[in-house]
Amino acid sequence: MPRGIVASVTLLVFAPALLAQAKPATSVAATVNGEPIRLDEVDAMLKRHSPVDAPLTTAQAKQLRAEVLNDLIDLQLLTQFLKQHGPQVPPADLDKYMQGVAASLRKQKKTLADHLKETGQTEQQVRDGWTRVIQLQRLIDQKATEAELKKYFEANRVFFENATVRVSHIVLRLGPTAPAGEQAVAMEKLKQLRLDILAGKIDFASAAKKHSVCPTARTGGDLGYITRKDAIVDEPFAAAAFALKPNEISDVVACDDGLHLILVTARKAGTPVAFEKVVDQVRDVYADEIRQSLLAKLRKDAKIEVTLP
Repeated sequence: MPRGIVASVTLLVFAPALLAQAKPATSVAATVNGEPIRLDEVDAMLKRHSPVDAPLTTAQAKQLRAEVLNDLIDLQLLTQFLKQHGPQVPPADLDKYMQGVAASLRKQKKTLADHLKETGQTEQQVRDGWTRVIQLQRLIDQKATEAELKKYFEANRVFFENATVRVSHIVLRLGPTAPAGEQAVAMEKLKQLRLDILAGKIDFASAAKKHSVCPTARTGGDLGYITRKDAIVDEPFAAAAFALKPNEISDVVACDDGLHLILVTARKAGTPVAFEKVVDQVRDVYADEIRQSLLAKLRKDAKIEVTLP
């Protein structure tokens, strides 16, 4: 199961119980469509995710806190959406699902009561969490028809056949809310760098070492090999990279983390594979993309106010 789907299931099932354990507080970390996410709720989740082997630095703690809040905003958006638009889950269907949960626990020599005690949940909280999981899965199943999955497979064949490209990049970091003037300056800088590289005034690696705002700058911007849907790069980056031939340089590519110039230095063809051999993987990746697209739309349409200190 892809990481995104795992994250969704984990949040939908376990986060409500963790938040219920948080002590009431007046400080608000964010408001999502008028519904608050309290600071103590963020800290309750942070405690679960914090490493136990080494203390976090102030900067690391701040970053992790922001990531946890981001997850809770996603949870709030999904929960709001599913309450309003999620398909109904008949009690009999939920009971069958819960029987499967109980059977899984028995294999671990645990009972449902043991699980509730360990996670600090009530049975109703577990049922509510799995109801949301079922709703999300059924929404995805409505879209994931065989015809749609085959279409998705053909459009992303290079990924399912494990084709890879080796890429180097030059990145100027900009957040999505950076002022328009700042974005324009960075855009012009990269456009000029691209012209200078193409004219032979400077090579790509030297330009990356001098200008790229990334740890890879010291190695000339080399990111190594990536797949078509690689977790280490944004979708626009991967799409641009796979459209290039070896030694070609992209135009400026805008991603969530900034503006990039991309150089492909090598390509490795994948192994041809039939749809039927990878149908389960296709379904999982397609489902994760639907979830990501849904969250992106919900975020775009939502009124989100972040007041995290």
